[in-house]
Amino acid sequence: MAIVLQKGQRIDLTKGNPGLRKIVVGLGWDPIQKKAGGLLGGLFGGGGGANMDIDASVIMLQDDRFVSNDNLIYFGNLKSKCRSVLHTGDNITGEGDGDDEQVIVELNKVPEKINKLIFVVNIYDCIKRKQDFGQVENAYIRVVNSASNEELLKFNLSENYSGSTSLTVAEIYRHGSEWKFGALGAGSTDPGLSEIVRRFN
Repeated sequence: MAIVLQKGQRIDLTKGNPGLRKIVVGLGWDPIQKKAGGLLGGLFGGGGGANMDIDASVIMLQDDRFVSNDNLIYFGNLKSKCRSVLHTGDNITGEGDGDDEQVIVELNKVPEKINKLIFVVNIYDCIKRKQDFGQVENAYIRVVNSASNEELLKFNLSENYSGSTSLTVAEIYRHGSEWKFGALGAGSTDPGLSEIVRRFN
């Protein structure tokens, strides 16, 4: 059974799972359905009826800093130069069951100089569409052992993120020779991925 984490918790990934090399990081969310004339319709009427396109990305850090565009994996660059991180593609609506976007990480292929992988999500064109994460529910990140398909852990983002247009969801980072997972769940008003990345320059 998967371990369910709370915001701020950290857990060993590889120490308790010897032989773990390849993981699937799944991220999911559901746009809150507007109800015409109802409370949600009144609160979120500014969304203009546009689909909510949420994008998941991975920022690979070297000594806790972002040093190269080769280390940014998103819908426009699906694979890291070192081939250790692969984004499986963009989901532009968030509809349907299961993960909305997935990232495959081969931990043993991550270059030694990379000490941290930051997982973020942001709303595409959020300013024009007047959308924020207060209009999203059931958001989560989970880690699956690719070899066994076993879900190792899950972090449900249950906070109220009204006003936030991007979320720094979690980090996977080196701890000596092992890898750990940290549940972050930090919201911000960054309007796009480039602004998020600047936080790590």
